[in-house]
Amino acid sequence: MSSVVQNPRINVLSDHVANKIAAGEVVDRPASVLKELMENAIDAKATQIDVKVVSGGKRLISVADNGHGMDRNNALLAVERHATSKIQDVDDIERVTTLGFRGEALAAIASVSRFAMITRTADDVAGNEINITGGKLHDVKEVGCPVGTSFQIRNLFFNVPARRKFLRADQTELTHIRQTFLIYALSHPEVGMTLMIDERPVHTLAAGASLMDRLGDLFGRDYSRNLREVKSESGLVRVHGLVGMPHVQRADRSEQFIFINGRPASTPVIAFALNEAYHSLVPKGRFPSVFLFIEMDPEWVDVNVHPTKKEVRFRRPDAVRDALIAGIRRAIRPDEATTPSDQSRSALPSEGDNTPRPQPRLRIDDLPSLPVFNYPRIAPRTEDDPVPPPQPRAQESAQADTAMPERERPWSWCRVVGQVGGLYVVLETEDGLVLMDPHAAHERLMFERFMDLLLARKLKSQGLLAPETVELRPADAAIVRKQLSLLTEMGFGISDFGGDSFMVDAIPDFLGAVSGESVLAMIAQTLDQGGQRGGTERWAEERIAKAACRAAVKARDKLSLQEIEKLVIDLAGAKMPYTCPHGRPTLIFMGFKELDRKFGRE
Repeated sequence: MSSVVQNPRINVLSDHVANKIAAGEVVDRPASVLKELMENAIDAKATQIDVKVVSGGKRLISVADNGHGMDRNNALLAVERHATSKIQDVDDIERVTTLGFRGEALAAIASVSRFAMITRTADDVAGNEINITGGKLHDVKEVGCPVGTSFQIRNLFFNVPARRKFLRADQTELTHIRQTFLIYALSHPEVGMTLMIDERPVHTLAAGASLMDRLGDLFGRDYSRNLREVKSESGLVRVHGLVGMPHVQRADRSEQFIFINGRPASTPVIAFALNEAYHSLVPKGRFPSVFLFIEMDPEWVDVNVHPTKKEVRFRRPDAVRDALIAGIRRAIRPDEATTPSDQSRSALPSEGDNTPRPQPRLRIDDLPSLPVFNYPRIAPRTEDDPVPPPQPRAQESAQADTAMPERERPWSWCRVVGQVGGLYVVLETEDGLVLMDPHAAHERLMFERFMDLLLARKLKSQGLLAPETVELRPADAAIVRKQLSLLTEMGFGISDFGGDSFMVDAIPDFLGAVSGESVLAMIAQTLDQGGQRGGTERWAEERIAKAACRAAVKARDKLSLQEIEKLVIDLAGAKMPYTCPHGRPTLIFMGFKELDRKFGRE
């Protein structure tokens, strides 16, 4: 080693060594092989792709497609480094419309495996089989085969022991393989696909499917209950797909799928847009399910910024961000959202119940009168309690439709059963039991009313009996000082009193009795947590409204029985009844099917 340091020499690496080094960038595990081969099949306009895997992909990865195939000369060129049919010139990189374009994948895979490719075009009578072992061409022969291309990759990394020993257990590698298959099955639902693992069929997906059909095949037919359709288009960007309602969340991003011009990829601006679209609806550390397709002119996307093409760069990221936020917001607001299927579904479904329930149109006045219960104890149900109301007649339904905007409600009828723990309200609905946090629900309603009045510029102020001097921390004072003019427009009577002090002599009439100190401290804290995200006036308005409502709810720690009963009715008509403005749930649902299972009644 010392001789190398004392007398360094520059050597040109052999193609054999260079290919193995390049393979490390393209192929790091069996799932990487599957990714490259499925992309090639999709680029070849295949309508059917069949995948077989043995021993986590270590022993065999087989991918067969019915695409356009290759003749003998093109097949031999395809396994050379930097040989591709997808671009011809450097300028073509700026207009890439295919998933692959670098011409590295097949050469890299062939250099670290026992590689076999069988391919035939529609114009050829017979196909050709090419066998490569560890990067060395073994033989080429004519064979009979259908139109298309099939690959068999055996003994991956057999000639790179250092790389092979870093592979995980078969089950772990299978998890990555299944995730890769899932990604491309979702990105191209029009392509039929099958997956067989260790001679056992796992997925059989029909060709010509819609995204909703493909989701049903992969996740189950009930999965779509909590998805809403997204459609958003600007001059540069078109966004479409499905997004989950805020009350259905996960602890990770494993159900967030983004496809850019058909390519599974992402970029920081997309994560930012998702956070902004859901930031008042989903708690921190929780993530909604999204299946979104972003389409634009290829010249507006740079796909050549990551070795494995997992990231892209947009020429106009602001246009993408705005289209995503606008589309998602319209979809998840119940008064504007459209359901992704022809059947109307309950927004709070009972788990495992496959029976679709019609959602009758309902006015607030149509809810049955709520029974009185002993606060805070649970009132027992009696035979005299009201029963679910009958379905409205056609004439009544028509009247309800004219009086009420199109909006899904969390229930078509409900009955207050009681209250537990001195806080949580128990409701019976047509689908099961619902637990409601009345303080979170109250906060949601206050926020929506506050924002409606604010956007309509109808906010009124109420003067305090005595002006209140509020002393804030220096950091909080600086934040509030920046928003003084906006706070004044929102109904706060506030002026800078010098130093870190402020004089508050009026608050928005809607908030009721709340101290200036509590609301200003909450506003400063909320704006500080938001950091530099957004910065627009609407963004600041929403932040301030949330903080004000939160302070108002804290100031009214006790809610009367009458307020709770009204809360249940009002919440049914809220735009987003399932979460408070900060993303905490207002409702937790337990369906009758789940109750039957827990009590062994199935």
